[in-house]
Amino acid sequence: MRNCINAALVAAFSPMVCNVQDESHLHSRGTQTHYKVVLVSDSFLNVSRVKRHQLVYAALGDIMKQIHALSIYAYSVDEWLKSESEKSHKSPQCRGGSKHDVDL
Repeated sequence: MRNCINAALVAAFSPMVCNVQDESHLHSRGTQTHYKVVLVSDSFLNVSRVKRHQLVYAALGDIMKQIHALSIYAYSVDEWLKSESEKSHKSPQCRGGSKHDVDL
């Protein structure tokens, strides 16, 4: 799944940075359903945060049906390069409820 997400984002945005992390082990019971994406592309120049997320969802298309949680950190190249602090992208705690979780 991680590779599918990465391939879709690279095809859609030709990013300078595309980091897809599978965080499922932190949240779900053996399913790959929780991901974090750090994406840096000029496609996000002068685009609102909400619109950036919408663009990522659209690029992922049907892949989104298999994902319970997706943390998106999308930057323009200029924003990424101007940032002086180390980029820390801590994902929020999962509250459960994934249709992919199975009672054990």
